[in-house]
Amino acid sequence: MASRTATLGSPIELFFQGLNRKLEPPMKEHLRSVYSCVAMALASAAAGAYTHIFTDLFSGGILAALAGIGFALAVTFTPDNGKNRDLRVGYLCGFGFCTGLGLGPLLEMVILINPSIITTAMLATSLIFACFSLCTIFSDQRQMLYLGGTLFSLLSTLLMLSLVNLFVGSALLYQVHLYLGFLIICGFIMYDTAVILEKRRMGDEDYVWHAILLFIDFVDVFRHLVIILTQKEENKRRRSSK
Repeated sequence: MASRTATLGSPIELFFQGLNRKLEPPMKEHLRSVYSCVAMALASAAAGAYTHIFTDLFSGGILAALAGIGFALAVTFTPDNGKNRDLRVGYLCGFGFCTGLGLGPLLEMVILINPSIITTAMLATSLIFACFSLCTIFSDQRQMLYLGGTLFSLLSTLLMLSLVNLFVGSALLYQVHLYLGFLIICGFIMYDTAVILEKRRMGDEDYVWHAILLFIDFVDVFRHLVIILTQKEENKRRRSSK
């Protein structure tokens, strides 16, 4: 029994030992603060989505998007002085709430098709986010910074594709845009994590802004997965109805 416990415990011990070797204590503390803020923003986003779907208080739309931009700008233009972090976390939660409101119409449509898609997409997003973040932490983080040029080039290609598809209306181009966008966002999880670690090494302790970067990545992966899974569900229903 003892040997079995040791066998099960050794991979976990090795994982934390590796984490301790890769990250200095200040870095670990910074990441803990960043991921705590990401969790709060996600909870606020869930509250925003719930508010849109199940209440008549607020709804996702242009006003919600403008309010979200306003909260993001408030975080940007309120410098971190060590004393206003609670205020900036409040702005972050406001941004998360407005983001959730913006997701509301999409989730409302998905619930009509198959509500389990939302749960599946959330679990898959959490797994993808954790895997890519850990991949960056355990790899050479400075090499990950070189991903930025490739990712931004692909992002400009994606923008061009979307502009072309406005006039063409091609289903194939839409699918290329969807799946390529999903891959790019996964790459940004690694890139943004590497940027956060490098900035912290250079003395930047603004964990609230760093949390916004990862929160946006998380939400974008979730949105793409929801759309992809919804398409698959609709295709399955069409095939079964024939």
